[in-house]
Amino acid sequence: MTTTTLAVLVPVLPFLGAVAGLLLGRTAPGFVRPLAILPTLAAAALAVIVAVRQGGGAGSGKAPLDAATQLTPTGSVPIDLALHIDGFAALVAVLVGVVASCVQIYSTGYLRGDARYPSYAALVSLFTSAMLLVVYSGDLMVLLVGWEIMGICSYFLVGHNWETPEARAASLKAFLVTKLGDVPFLIGLFALAADAGTFRITGVLKTVADGGLDHPTLVALLLLAGVAGKSAQFPLHTWLPDAMAGPTPVSALIHAATMVAAGIYFVARLLPVFAASEAALVVLAVMAAVTMVGSALAALAQDDIKRVLAYSTIGQLGYMSGALAVGDRSAAVFHLVSHGAFKALLFLGAGVVIHAAGTNSLATMSRMRGLPRRIPDAYWTMTVALLALAAIPPFAGFFSKESVLVAAEHAALDESAAPGAAGWTVLVAGLLTALLTAAYATRLWLLAFRGHGTEAPDHGRQPVSMSAVLWVLALPSLGFGLTVGYLAEWFDGHSLAPNLTTSVLGTGAGLAGGLIVYGCWRHTTALAARTPMGAVTAHPHTEPALTEAEAIETHTATYGSISAADDPADPGRLVLGPLHRHAASGFHLDAVYHRLFVRPVLAAAELVRFLDREVVDTYVRGAGTGTRWLGSAVRRAQTGNVQTYLSALLAGSVVLAIAAVLVAAGA
Repeated sequence: MTTTTLAVLVPVLPFLGAVAGLLLGRTAPGFVRPLAILPTLAAAALAVIVAVRQGGGAGSGKAPLDAATQLTPTGSVPIDLALHIDGFAALVAVLVGVVASCVQIYSTGYLRGDARYPSYAALVSLFTSAMLLVVYSGDLMVLLVGWEIMGICSYFLVGHNWETPEARAASLKAFLVTKLGDVPFLIGLFALAADAGTFRITGVLKTVADGGLDHPTLVALLLLAGVAGKSAQFPLHTWLPDAMAGPTPVSALIHAATMVAAGIYFVARLLPVFAASEAALVVLAVMAAVTMVGSALAALAQDDIKRVLAYSTIGQLGYMSGALAVGDRSAAVFHLVSHGAFKALLFLGAGVVIHAAGTNSLATMSRMRGLPRRIPDAYWTMTVALLALAAIPPFAGFFSKESVLVAAEHAALDESAAPGAAGWTVLVAGLLTALLTAAYATRLWLLAFRGHGTEAPDHGRQPVSMSAVLWVLALPSLGFGLTVGYLAEWFDGHSLAPNLTTSVLGTGAGLAGGLIVYGCWRHTTALAARTPMGAVTAHPHTEPALTEAEAIETHTATYGSISAADDPADPGRLVLGPLHRHAASGFHLDAVYHRLFVRPVLAAAELVRFLDREVVDTYVRGAGTGTRWLGSAVRRAQTGNVQTYLSALLAGSVVLAIAAVLVAAGA
């Protein structure tokens, strides 16, 4: 087969698997698992073949793969069913295929016994297909189709446990916040196409190179609004931590390879559009800096293990946005791929930990002894992933995060075309975030795996399907960065090698953060030993009718009562001090949005309801009442007595005669 044919099959196969899974879910449930796993595995294998055949794209001297056919005549700006596969697209597609395959395999064990597994598996396949469409698409309108399908799939997947109010609220919040960003995003796409005269990505980039954009700053800022919503960047990031109400495999898919990665990939694909406006790059740099530092502080104060990882994802996406703000898409995509591997491992490993401990609460886990012996696979692989997250050499996260810091340093020292202000902003925020990232990674590891107290409960061995994929993802988490020299040809031939200055600063900051938390943990552990604590209920409102996986995933409305706020063994309290309470609540952004947007909308809705019921309905009720009264009066006149009718007729005739005489006399 030609490379073009194989590339077309990559997004098509998961789509066909999703359709078949939905059709056969009830009639032939035995086919559901093969239809979930095999098409996704095949798509991953084909993505690898396409990447090998492309051989790195432009970085290796080979032109990107471009193919198109006109989808439908639309007038002045046509829409084409187009492919555009360069080195970035090839690598990201491999990441999506591998992570999605691991998620599907993992889900067969994690959601065993779940009656809604067929629809879940089909939605995951559709989600995967949509992301692959975004990655391979060469036309902005076709890309938009995949972009919107992902939003719809996330709504259903996050709300998988719809029996719980938290899951319903989280799915609705994720949908509304991302759609809020999609409105200016769509306007920006139309404005971009109007200037370029085409939706084709190659045509848009050619127009930018020729200086044909009339309003580059406006277009870039409109597009950034959509990216902020989809990729959970400040100030539209608040939906991502709440999305942890969904099953853990869904969290892994959203955070590692789809949805949030789509916005970063979009900016990388169209980076010349944003680079045409220095103001847009500075805005992106500030947004990235606030996102990085704020999310890292919030992660250090969270008790729910999945919320720690959720805020971690937001921070790592901030690194990617920072690399784009200094004009280095190679560093951004390198960190995207590296982060995808170890973040998928962290979430899937967290699912095993939650399954074994019976709780999401790190405070509860810190009072469990022997958890690593119960789940050795998750313990060792999560240790690898946390080291990669903390950017400790030689793990993958060190090389990819280092590439971002190097790019920021070059911009700060005016060694690149990016604004110096953007470079300094990203560099300083990146180094501070490196310290905080190592701090919350160390805290998570200590609280989850170095607890003191009663023996951890024995819930039996984990299914092989859950443990095996952890080792598959541990390999790139450990060794992906060591291939940085070979991967350079996939990144426009751009060198991603670390340099001495940022390596020392970044690694030193990471080690300092880890050591600070370790010292605080030793202190707080000794304090907790002298401070008896009551038992923490992990899920006080879990309904017994739920399956085991659903019960473990349930987030309760009393989350604050099981947080680490009153846990003296939590080193995060000592590190953050008075800032802890604010960081634990995400710096009250949800409360701010509730006051600024939710309450006015509810008040407006109440006003509309009042006007509808008390004003509009008054006229409707009045018309009905008047008709009813008239009918009642007429009904009383119908006595059935002929004499009465004749008397009324005579009286009426007399009145008419008198009236006629008076009118004639007046004339």
